[in-house]
Amino acid sequence: MASFDGVPTIELLQRARDGDGEALDRLLARYLPMLRRWTSGRLPRWARDLLDTDDMIQETMIKTLRNVDGFAPRSEGALAAYFRQAVANRIRDELRNATRRPHRADLAFDREADDPSPLDAAIGAEGVLRYEAALDRLEPEERELILARIELDLEWSEVARACGKPTPDAARMAVRRALLRLAAEMADG
Repeated sequence: MASFDGVPTIELLQRARDGDGEALDRLLARYLPMLRRWTSGRLPRWARDLLDTDDMIQETMIKTLRNVDGFAPRSEGALAAYFRQAVANRIRDELRNATRRPHRADLAFDREADDPSPLDAAIGAEGVLRYEAALDRLEPEERELILARIELDLEWSEVARACGKPTPDAARMAVRRALLRLAAEMADG
């Protein structure tokens, strides 16, 4: 069994495209924890039906890798952003599908609701939509920096490596500038 520790993502991606199952497994292992953290809480319980979040992420990643021929990564962090967008699209699909099926629930009149109120849900959804729209308006490098640090919760050294920054401090400063730009975009939008 080949060791893929330290192998750049771009090389693993090419090997996976060429049919290397071990490279595919390594890509899944590399990105599943980050995507799991990012996905946590984004798909409400009522929309999941029998869908397990990990299964949804893995299915989406495998489908994305099968159809990734037109994707040309510019940096190590580009594939993470590509996966994140694919999972975000899958979550949107699941939410759309969930609204089409009837909701089943046992009624307990003596218990408070676990879910947020409709107002809280609307405010939260509006904030997420504003964030996503502002993120889409950023430059690709800024978006990759924010996704790597904030959404994927990478360490500064990992952000530097994924986004092509020379040092963790350079990555920290670049993320800070990107976050300031994101805040301005959210305020304008």
